[in-house]
Amino acid sequence: MPLNTFAVIDFETTGLSPEHGARPTEIAIVLVRNHQIVDRYQSLMNPEMRIPADIQALTGITQAMVRTAPSIEAVMKQAADFAGQYPLVAHNAAFDRKFWDAETQKINHRRAQPFVCSLLLSRRLFPDVPNHRLGTLVQTLNLPQTGRFHRALADAQATAHLLMRIQSELKQRYELEMIGEDILCQIQTIGRKKMDAFFKGMQIKK
Repeated sequence: MPLNTFAVIDFETTGLSPEHGARPTEIAIVLVRNHQIVDRYQSLMNPEMRIPADIQALTGITQAMVRTAPSIEAVMKQAADFAGQYPLVAHNAAFDRKFWDAETQKINHRRAQPFVCSLLLSRRLFPDVPNHRLGTLVQTLNLPQTGRFHRALADAQATAHLLMRIQSELKQRYELEMIGEDILCQIQTIGRKKMDAFFKGMQIKK
């Protein structure tokens, strides 16, 4: 498995939680390796349930679009194979992690890799932006425009660019050569004011 590769994912769904019966309607995965997007996967899927009208309006994914789409199980098998064992990244990862784990368990796939949350990381690195919604960060940080928000591939690509910006910011601010998932997973759990001490401790250990 190549080092410093991340699988950035995004789901569009019928609701907020699989625990309340919501299911995915679309997934996208963008592979980021050594500060470059190297591959992409995207597919609609048939949730076999009604998509609420407000969610159809938000995402643009209609009942007609998913009616002939592949089954969730078929898509999730492809998605799990595509992501492999790479660390997973999502913006507001608590949301995407719930759907990833719920749907991959149904195909007997158990996640071993960690989830990195670009929302938590951006709160620590960019505290002065108006808010930490993905669209706001794209605009405020001058990240590439990737398409309509609330579609899986556009959001996954935007999150991939945000991840690369986060890595660049950390490298520059703390004079590090590589920012892997171990560092990202640690700093997303500590307070913003403790980051300087955290990286100072890393330098002392070196």
